[in-house]
Amino acid sequence: MSLADTISKTFVPIHREGWPFIAIAGVAAIILGWFWDPLFWIGLIVTGWTCYFFRDPPRVTPMIEGIVVSPADGTVSHVGMAVPPKELDFGDDPLMRVSVFMNVFNCHVNRAPIGGRVARVAYKAGKFLNAELDKASEDNERNGLIIETGDTRIGVVQIAGLVARRIVCFVREGENVGMGERFGLIRFGSRLDVYLPVGTVPKVAIGQTMIAGESVIADLRGEQIAAPVTRVN
Repeated sequence: MSLADTISKTFVPIHREGWPFIAIAGVAAIILGWFWDPLFWIGLIVTGWTCYFFRDPPRVTPMIEGIVVSPADGTVSHVGMAVPPKELDFGDDPLMRVSVFMNVFNCHVNRAPIGGRVARVAYKAGKFLNAELDKASEDNERNGLIIETGDTRIGVVQIAGLVARRIVCFVREGENVGMGERFGLIRFGSRLDVYLPVGTVPKVAIGQTMIAGESVIADLRGEQIAAPVTRVN
């Protein structure tokens, strides 16, 4: 293995959305350091943290038909029945909802919970409450997607958090996405809600750690699928 291969496998890739912020932090560190040396080192630490925040590690998605994978890294904060946001046009009946909360140390690249066609993309302006609160699903700024494959329709909602001020979505209505494929990103600290079909029994519990694109949150076939071993990137 060449030195270049070793380096490329050692360092986690950075998502393109992060490069402007990394550049700003780096330039600020140099300018501040011109006036006072300790400020350069502080700025360097901030630049390093910005690189870490926008990391985009590769993931291995289990290609098993009928499963639903986590759309985000983080911790399961809610599991239970809830009425989906009106803009998704899912109706007024409650559906099983699994919420994954991302803190500022989690990887913030979002991945599709199932593969299929993006039937709807619906953005709604709102507040910036703590994303761990249950009412954040209704009150906070958000961007919702419906992904459908055959007769199955899954809702996934990106929700802004207390310090999050930017929701990024990479897909459009009518496009196809693969399970585990990147579809968006949120800056900084936030949450994703997944709305599952009627009768679905989730395979996760509150407090469980999720890996985007890998951890199984539900099996639509009704069979038990073991989630992959948790790891930290």
